[in-house]
Amino acid sequence: MEFTLPILPTISTSFIILSAIFVAIGWGLIKKRKRKEHQTVMLFAAIFAVIFFIIYASRTIFIGNTSFGGPDDIKIYYTIFLIFHITLATIGAVLGIIMLYTGYKKQYAKHRKLGPMTSIIWFITAITGTAVYLLLYVFYHGGETTSVIKAILGF
Repeated sequence: MEFTLPILPTISTSFIILSAIFVAIGWGLIKKRKRKEHQTVMLFAAIFAVIFFIIYASRTIFIGNTSFGGPDDIKIYYTIFLIFHITLATIGAVLGIIMLYTGYKKQYAKHRKLGPMTSIIWFITAITGTAVYLLLYVFYHGGETTSVIKAILGF
């Protein structure tokens, strides 16, 4: 039996992992008061997140989403987990944009207040996104590629 990974989901997942790694590095840099290095690293984190989003959105629009192909008795748990991930990813993306804005505009009080929470949400998003990828393409064979609603909710 041959084992292959789908190229676009593998690449996009790699970029979100890179984004989270760079957020962690950026957090460490700002703790050491290395502001310029922090800005550079966080810009790369944002670029990696945007690359992820472009690949993910393009695949969703032009190809569709992969439905869960694992056992029916765990599909409900996967679906709940996926909805949790999508919700966190959306919140994390909005907070990430706010962080970029407040950092760029030198609104450091707001930036410092939201930074740790945004980073933690981003880490959880990267971890849960990687778990979704593993469940869809590594642990189980992906189901059919279909519309977003059908892939997530099954109808």
